[in-house]
Amino acid sequence: MQALIAACKNRSNEDFPAEVACVITNNSSAAGLKFAEREKIPTFVVADKPLDYDEINKILMQHEVDLVCLAGFMRILKADFLSKWNNKVINIHPSLLPSFKGLNAQEQALNAGVKIAGCTVHYVTPDVDAGAIIAQSSVPVLENDDVQSLSERILAEEHKCYVAAVRLIAEKN
Repeated sequence: MQALIAACKNRSNEDFPAEVACVITNNSSAAGLKFAEREKIPTFVVADKPLDYDEINKILMQHEVDLVCLAGFMRILKADFLSKWNNKVINIHPSLLPSFKGLNAQEQALNAGVKIAGCTVHYVTPDVDAGAIIAQSSVPVLENDDVQSLSERILAEEHKCYVAAVRLIAEKN
């Protein structure tokens, strides 16, 4: 999320076709929340158990949100919410989907012995990590990689890939 905020606010990126209207989280200690507050972006913490979909919808509508970008949001969204926001919710996943869906994707990649890993930005659907792919970026899996080192390289690509995907979507609309 910080990469998206930075892309939107970066003076050298004046042509970036999107803005971050608000940040919503279910985790009051999320690092991105503090970053957004420092950038003067409206922030909201919503009830987590159960997730307050009515409140989320209300906030999104009030801020005239066109695209919901999930970042570090580790909850499966309900089908009725996704239906309301059809093709308006995207996520970044640390694998080259359709490989290694779900949790621990980097560990799954290492265990499978792949030579290339990466990240995928995709539309969110009720089926986990199964939506249409918007963008992907790859990194080599190095001989001495462990979960942490591979995760760090993938995360660096995620920042670039997410920004590129948002640009692509915004420029189409």
